Amino acid sequence: MKSVPLAQGARYTLPAQALHWLIALLIFGLFPLGLYMHGLPLSVLKIELYAWHKWFGITVLLLVVLRLLWRATHRPPPLPASVPRWQQGVAEWMHGLLYGLILFIPVTGWALSSAAGVPVVWWGVWKLPSLLPASPPLAHLLALVHATLNYTLAGLVVLHVAAALKHQFIDRDGVLARMLPKLGS
Repeated sequence: MKSVPLAQGARYTLPAQALHWLIALLIFGLFPLGLYMHGLPLSVLKIELYAWHKWFGITVLLLVVLRLLWRATHRPPPLPASVPRWQQGVAEWMHGLLYGLILFIPVTGWALSSAAGVPVVWWGVWKLPSLLPASPPLAHLLALVHATLNYTLAGLVVLHVAAALKHQFIDRDGVLARMLPKLGS
């Protein structure tokens, strides 16, 4: 199948692209960091890694709020007409799930820290308010919720990437190009 050129205005805006890729990059770093640090014995290294994990997690939270505000005021480009209606519905549903998880995972991490009685001090400068009172049983429950949401996000990201690659290399319909900066003229 021949590659279909994108219609004028069929790309996401540059701020939307930048936020998408920055958030993706941070998540691709946070997930393995979370897995690695969780298994470490208590040490200075583990405490430092948890601090970095929290700093970048809160940064993701702020960036996704900014991304959602941008999206609320800037319509995404339409999908090509060649994309079947059912796939358009799945894409809309998938984006909603991704945004929801990217928004709620940092909140569950922040709540987990609060319930564990450990403050979140963003970049070592701004102490964020506790979301919950200290409660070890609640901290344990939130740790399970946080982990489950992260594994769910990882699975959905794999599906999201697979769909983008399918559109790029099998359908050749320009869907992936909508989220890439336009290079050249």
